[in-house]
Amino acid sequence: MELDPRKSRILTCVVESYIRTGEPIGSKLIAAMLEDTVSSATVRNDLAYLGEQGYIEQPHTSAGRIPTHRGLRYYLDHLMSPQPLEDATRGEIDALFNYCDPDPNRVLEGATRMLAKETGCFAISTTISRQSLFVKRIEIIPATAHTVVILLLCSNGMVKNKVCRVNFNLTPNVVDFFQSFANGRLAGRSLNEITAQYINSMAFTLGEHTDIFAPLLAAIYELCREACEGALYRSGTGNLLEHPELRNVADRLYRLLDSREEMLRIIGSRENDLFVSVGRENARSEMENSSMIVARYRIGEDSIGALGLVGPVRMDYARLIPHVEYFANMLSRMLSDTLNNGL
Repeated sequence: MELDPRKSRILTCVVESYIRTGEPIGSKLIAAMLEDTVSSATVRNDLAYLGEQGYIEQPHTSAGRIPTHRGLRYYLDHLMSPQPLEDATRGEIDALFNYCDPDPNRVLEGATRMLAKETGCFAISTTISRQSLFVKRIEIIPATAHTVVILLLCSNGMVKNKVCRVNFNLTPNVVDFFQSFANGRLAGRSLNEITAQYINSMAFTLGEHTDIFAPLLAAIYELCREACEGALYRSGTGNLLEHPELRNVADRLYRLLDSREEMLRIIGSRENDLFVSVGRENARSEMENSSMIVARYRIGEDSIGALGLVGPVRMDYARLIPHVEYFANMLSRMLSDTLNNGL
């Protein structure tokens, strides 16, 4: 059911006052915020109606009103006006992405730290593995006569690396041979197809050289498994203690946020470009006093990751949603440019 304009304005006053102060608001103050275009008596009647419909509530009998989770959802879906980023903030974010040859992993980690710093919330980012994720290239870089660094470059722009020691001399011809061999059988192949059985079949084709190159093949397999799991970066755990309403649940919330498996599942559970979960809309009871804003970043049409914020239910959505969206758009642009330039 859609609210009429006057009730919408009153609900907006209740929500935005609660976001600013965390305190209930009374009818006289609402009337003043509306510049006395509506009488206190009319405001009281509309507050009663909004309460009956489940949009607002009184914490106790003599108090003013605060929004319910349903009221916050209505505000987000129908009433909120996002606040554009200030030029200075936009410039700071842009500077993070202005690398000549950025390492996508470092950029994602740096973006998470900056997002936490800019917003005062807990920030999280992840790459999300899809059936379409494939190996773009394998590179073998000699470090010493018996040590190489193996680079796995994925179609989502992520780079995985591992140091591997071998029991033979790494001549240029040997390195070129194995790099060509690995790319010939792995480049363009879905990571989900690169199973232990497939790696064993590759080793079998090497014949008498199977044992020699086995450590390199094992290292490549480990990198492929790591890429399938997805990267996960977190920052700003301490920010949650700045919000009084989260202090009593901090221990339970921290344990949830510290669980790699749970956070990958939660942040990867939606396909929307942007979604906001308010309080009890979150599937986990640990987050019933929290809200989450998550935006996806893409290469072309393919969703390859997500980043977001966790904060109190009364977080400043109008300010924070544009932050998350801008970070996601910059990540999409940076990763697309990197791949187009031949990462």
